[in-house]
Amino acid sequence: MNPVGYLKTGVIQCDDNLRLLAQMPAECVDLIYLDPPFFSNRNYEVIWGDEAEVRSFEDRWEGGIQVYVNWMRERMMELHRVLRPTGTIYLHCDHHASHYLKVMMDSIFGTANFQNELIWHYASGGRGQKQYPRKHDVLFLYTKGKKWTFNADAVGVPRDVCQLCDHPLKKWNNLKKHVDDDGRVFRSIKSAGREYRYYDDEPVLPTDVWLGTNHLHQKDPERVGYPTQKPEALLERVIKASSNPGDIVLDPFCGCGTAIAVAHRLERQWVGMDISPTAVGVMQLRLEKQGARVDLVGLPVTVDDLRALRPFEFQNWVIQRVHGTHSPRKSGDMGVDGFSFMEHLPIQVKQSEKVGRNVVDNFETAVERSGKGKGYIVAFSFTRNAREEAARAKAEKGMEIELVEVATLVEGGIDRVTPKLAQLFPELPASFLDLPLPAARSKQARPTVEQLVQSDRALSLDDD
Repeated sequence: MNPVGYLKTGVIQCDDNLRLLAQMPAECVDLIYLDPPFFSNRNYEVIWGDEAEVRSFEDRWEGGIQVYVNWMRERMMELHRVLRPTGTIYLHCDHHASHYLKVMMDSIFGTANFQNELIWHYASGGRGQKQYPRKHDVLFLYTKGKKWTFNADAVGVPRDVCQLCDHPLKKWNNLKKHVDDDGRVFRSIKSAGREYRYYDDEPVLPTDVWLGTNHLHQKDPERVGYPTQKPEALLERVIKASSNPGDIVLDPFCGCGTAIAVAHRLERQWVGMDISPTAVGVMQLRLEKQGARVDLVGLPVTVDDLRALRPFEFQNWVIQRVHGTHSPRKSGDMGVDGFSFMEHLPIQVKQSEKVGRNVVDNFETAVERSGKGKGYIVAFSFTRNAREEAARAKAEKGMEIELVEVATLVEGGIDRVTPKLAQLFPELPASFLDLPLPAARSKQARPTVEQLVQSDRALSLDDD
């Protein structure tokens, strides 16, 4: 597609960011922060289980580090294009690929425009047994031109507290206070016959080693279920330092939306991108909780759109649409893809037309195994035999198997549910914004890429 001539903000876009960036106008963004998937070969990089994430993961990994760097280079060239001449970009990475990415960014932005290698030091994490414990990430700061925004006062810290622990600095506080002719309080230090004055109202600019902003702990109230989620305090420093109110902030790898959430709170305009429909839904809920008006672009909106989705993406859309919870097992889930809101009733999702009796019969076993007397099957359509089997189960076993057509979810919508679909929403809160965000998944529950691909293939065969 050809690039558009304007940029709409307050938008979360769902697609491969390479495609989305190519459609953006040139030199339209003031600040870019990106925290792309690290080249760390850890299974949690496939965060939400969407098939789009699986394909993206495989694209980065097949062929090793050079393929990963080339994958990043394509996107970095577009990011350079959309950045304003006075703009700034922060690339967040770790030791697995930082040196390769630094060379790549030098070639695109120019070595003269490299401003800082910022070390984000955190105390959380494991202990090294065969090497020094790894306790930092890297943020590369580049500018596009010779002039850029840098608000030193906005990110300065008081002179009388420690950057590491925020405790008072005894040495500083023990220095005698003086007042100059303008009424400003200062403390002085004499060295080699010279007096150096330090004013209390002049904050200290943090160095390029950022201390005291740790990883989020597992029960931190900021957590939204994203394993690699960064703290808002980290993004607040980035956005305050390198943008002004009203500027446009872009995050092309939004994940759970920390950058755009902080940008909104700090009265910046923003644009977010992510390839995962599930991630987009989490971001939407997070921004709307802050009172933001969010436009979504690229999510499926018609029945035909949903037919075109890959199986895991389709499952995630359905479960999210009914505000349910996902099954913690993405493969070998015994016929249960998720659970309904409040009552936690089993839901099975079939990306198929004319779902028949055998599917309903098998699902009855899954419902019985769950200890419930009711469940839902969501599909594009059902056969007469399927409806007869559901009626038989109710008459003979007292088990209710509700057959919900996808068109009902799309066309009826949450605000105009049919009586049958309304049963998915017992005791619904007055506002969906009061619903909790998804809980973090344990590392043990996260599937590998191979498991996701195998399960996807099994689902495809089952649908056939």
